[in-house]
Amino acid sequence: MSISKGCIKLENQLIAALPTSEYQRLIPHLERVPLPLQQVLYEECEPITHVYFPLQGIVSLVSTMEDGGTVEVGMVGNEGIVGMPVLWGGISTITRAFVQIPGSAMKIKGSLLKTEFDRGGALQTLLLRYTQALHTQASQGAACFRLHTIEQRLARWLLTVHDRMDRDEFPLTQEFIAQMLGTRRAGVTLAANSLSQAGMIRYTRGRITILNRKELEATSCECYKTIQAEFTRLLGNCERSH
Repeated sequence: MSISKGCIKLENQLIAALPTSEYQRLIPHLERVPLPLQQVLYEECEPITHVYFPLQGIVSLVSTMEDGGTVEVGMVGNEGIVGMPVLWGGISTITRAFVQIPGSAMKIKGSLLKTEFDRGGALQTLLLRYTQALHTQASQGAACFRLHTIEQRLARWLLTVHDRMDRDEFPLTQEFIAQMLGTRRAGVTLAANSLSQAGMIRYTRGRITILNRKELEATSCECYKTIQAEFTRLLGNCERSH
């Protein structure tokens, strides 16, 4: 989504949905920053000082085990915000946030956003709805991990990435996907080869291209549509302009 307010072009759906009065209070404190690949936005159990509204790119929220194993518990693109624990009063969290696909974001001090959040109004309503949507993503993802095949989970994950991108091709290695899905790379290789042979994706040199989204949706488990429907139900009004 891309909306212009004044001379600043916005591409984050939450910011773009704000009424002009709340937007005007917020914009002086927002700084546009790049999101380089693999940049860490906050570490687990450490204070979160800044909050990010992605404009382009994708940020992964990852849980890390004692043995170093990882699994993605949340994904944030231009539909959302990174650093929500600041607004909940927790300051820190057990997950780690890092840039999965490079882009840019609007950055703001957590304390300033918390002050605006505590005013109530549209910002608070939007962020509470987004919290519920993100919770759905995490909880449905846990069920998906337990009940569905790697091929179904991979299709769902690729569709989720594709939804947050403005192009069909993006940089992703099989090793990285395995880490995000919490599974072995060999399993991802087999699943990716199956999707590739069926003409749904193309994988070359660490880049994946979506070739047949309709078939990819048919291959995915029901979790993709469940999460997508909940985001639409809770945040569908973010598509409006002012």
